[in-house]
Amino acid sequence: MAATLTLALFEPDIPQNTGTMLRMCACLGLDAALIEPAAFSVSDPRFRRAAMDYLDRVSLMRHASWRAFLAWRAQNAARMILLTTRAARAYTDFAYAHGDILLVGRESAGVPEDVHAAADASVLVPMQPGLRSLNVAVAAAMVVGEALRQIRSTSPGPSH
Repeated sequence: MAATLTLALFEPDIPQNTGTMLRMCACLGLDAALIEPAAFSVSDPRFRRAAMDYLDRVSLMRHASWRAFLAWRAQNAARMILLTTRAARAYTDFAYAHGDILLVGRESAGVPEDVHAAADASVLVPMQPGLRSLNVAVAAAMVVGEALRQIRSTSPGPSH
């Protein structure tokens, strides 16, 4: 059975954020997708330190490019929800479903227009006026938490 959700990272810039998000995926039982190129090597000590010893526990699929990721997505027929400061809908106002892919962009630049266009939906974390963005790992954790809350509250069986 596939994981409840997949967290996809588009061309990440900061090794510590990537390590933190992959650690979260391992701890919460999410699949992870890393869309290359990343701005660092997976042997980077900052990445390894943030991920700690959880890298062996995360189901990580590495995609050589955006095009390779799209080909994988087409075979898996999953909805892709983009986390972006450009969205109009708050992440708490979206109905998540089992199998969704939550996509985060580069810390320095977000995602290009073709990635925005490929998303089935986009959500944002509302913030105070005049502030640009949260740390990508913090935003991902907030959205993942809400998505899991919704999915688990509608799933039969014991509550988590």
